[in-house]
Amino acid sequence: MVNEVDSYPTKNSGRIPLCIFFKGARDVFKLDKLGSEIAQIAFPAALALLADPIASLVDTAFIGQIGPVELAAVGVSIAVFNQVSRIAIFPLVSVTTSFVAEEDAVQVVNQEEAQQIGYLEMSQTINNESKELIEEIGIPPSSTILPNSAESGFKPELLDENTDAPNSKHQIRHIPSALSALVIGGILGLIQAILLISAARPILKFMGVKSDSPMLIPAQQYLALRSLGAPAVLLSLAMQGVFRGFKDTTTPLYATVAGDVTNIILDPIFMFFFRLGVSGAAIAHVISQYLISIILLRRLMKHVYLLPPSIKNLQFSRFLTNGFLLLMRVIAVTFCVTLAASMAARQGSTSMAAFQVCLQVWLATSLMADGLAVAGQAILARAFARKDYNLVVATASRVLHLGLVLGLVLSIILGVGLQFAAKIFTKDVNVLHMISIGIPFVAGTQPLNALAFVFDGVCVAIVSIICLFMLSFSHGFFGIWVALTIYMSLRALAGFWRIGTGTGPWNFLWT
Repeated sequence: MVNEVDSYPTKNSGRIPLCIFFKGARDVFKLDKLGSEIAQIAFPAALALLADPIASLVDTAFIGQIGPVELAAVGVSIAVFNQVSRIAIFPLVSVTTSFVAEEDAVQVVNQEEAQQIGYLEMSQTINNESKELIEEIGIPPSSTILPNSAESGFKPELLDENTDAPNSKHQIRHIPSALSALVIGGILGLIQAILLISAARPILKFMGVKSDSPMLIPAQQYLALRSLGAPAVLLSLAMQGVFRGFKDTTTPLYATVAGDVTNIILDPIFMFFFRLGVSGAAIAHVISQYLISIILLRRLMKHVYLLPPSIKNLQFSRFLTNGFLLLMRVIAVTFCVTLAASMAARQGSTSMAAFQVCLQVWLATSLMADGLAVAGQAILARAFARKDYNLVVATASRVLHLGLVLGLVLSIILGVGLQFAAKIFTKDVNVLHMISIGIPFVAGTQPLNALAFVFDGVCVAIVSIICLFMLSFSHGFFGIWVALTIYMSLRALAGFWRIGTGTGPWNFLWT
């Protein structure tokens, strides 16, 4: 792979790291070894990431048939649930993916070295036995060809696959970070469930849902019931992080699709047949999340030992140290979207209902670029572990170009299609009018969103929060979307700046 990419830019060469943004731009659709690997990881990862947002869109469509108040109430509850979940999810999944990819890469290298040692020892044994046989027979050494010589044709790869040589494809692996992620995910899920169930009403009031608001009761019911699935959500996402570390995005895809199809089937049954309304939507979602967790756990047990040799093998301190930095960034970054939902809720149920539809479409389509980010993260983790900086640069530039193209395509599709698709979610004329105001922002920000998700840049929340307060009060619903556009623009620019200046993990570009 190293031979397929150019040398990475260095300070001594006089080239600026910013040039990696344009490196290999002509090869954006090239299905070479790198392109194929990105596609094999990113495509199922994007489908897996899209499965849940699509299920949420279906939930939104069903709930929208009940009425705008219920649609707005569920929107506030989802914003709260997602804010609390993402505080744990993104650091947990990102750290898990990187740690598992690194440990797996190291184990593969160690197994290859052990395999080579085993072959050499086997060859030496054959050589010694041949010498003893030659001496007994009395054949002159010059007329013999020993099995370990180049002329003998001895090839280790022709050995029987049932020998004792390590075979990583069929071994159950010892990955300490995998079990650590499951334990941490389960604990955080329980804490989240207890927090949201016990404090649902005051949290919703903080979000702008007043005591006399018609949104309060359905929002509280939905939030409390959906919070019962928090442990399953964090456990399933932790396991998805493990599979991503193995560069296996197909297994999470199957599990997520199975769970979300179940959710879509159960939604109308609980909501309309049993007449449970928004509570039925929450119950269907919780059942689907536990189904996803069970499927992933059964599959993971076939690949990883989930019982450590000792407690010391768990890596809680490593997770906490690395996850804390991500945690601070994620709190600030995700808080911007939650604050936007709060501002919309304070303007009434019509604004909140429109914001819920626009936000779900905005996030669902934007998360398609996150599939590229997953592929980039898995390949980069292995490349950094092997110090293959040429592959690092090639991967970063290729994923960036693909993300930009994806964002432009999504922008065109949403700009045209959402005008007609909005009626699927609601029939309310006032809500549809508010949605039409948000459509240009939902469509126009897709390229920025794609770059922001691919980069996952540093915290730019302070400026974004100030913009949200100022613009929402001065320009209402329109101002909220202007502020969110600024927020995503700053995230994308921060990512450009970080790589362009060679800071953080990209400091090797200046060495």
